[in-house]
Amino acid sequence: MGITLKYCMDFIMLHTCIPYRYKGIIGKSLGDEEEIEVLVITSQRKGKGMLFPKGGWETDESIESAALRETVEEAGVVGDVECSLGKWNIKNKSNDCSECHMFPLLVKEQLEFWPEKDSRERLWISVREARKVCQYWWMTEALEILVNRLRESGSGGVKSKSNL
Repeated sequence: MGITLKYCMDFIMLHTCIPYRYKGIIGKSLGDEEEIEVLVITSQRKGKGMLFPKGGWETDESIESAALRETVEEAGVVGDVECSLGKWNIKNKSNDCSECHMFPLLVKEQLEFWPEKDSRERLWISVREARKVCQYWWMTEALEILVNRLRESGSGGVKSKSNL
């Protein structure tokens, strides 16, 4: 039986998580960009750079559950899916239009084994480095929204949407 993806009009509904964590924060503000690390993964298409986990939204799941599922499958991390960073209308690899919803994911656990371990690499990097290596403009834009929220809140994360 095949997987059925959600559509809105003619747009495929996608989701992306920006997995993040804090480095040593003793004596520092949680909103300090230098104290935030984000997890990027390699694309399955060789030479296509680094990106945040993304995928389709299946009809039998909430968007937050879909975002967490893809993040576990592609990056091997689990955490709290937080409030949406927004949505972007993009073209996918087939040049079809997609509506992509972006979420922060405060990482609580990094798995040793995960479904796409043999086909992707994962790497914790600084926000500054992520700006340089992320292959999609809309992912970089969402990263800026996340960093600004964390800087404004300075309180250890964005309000949680769900604790999955």
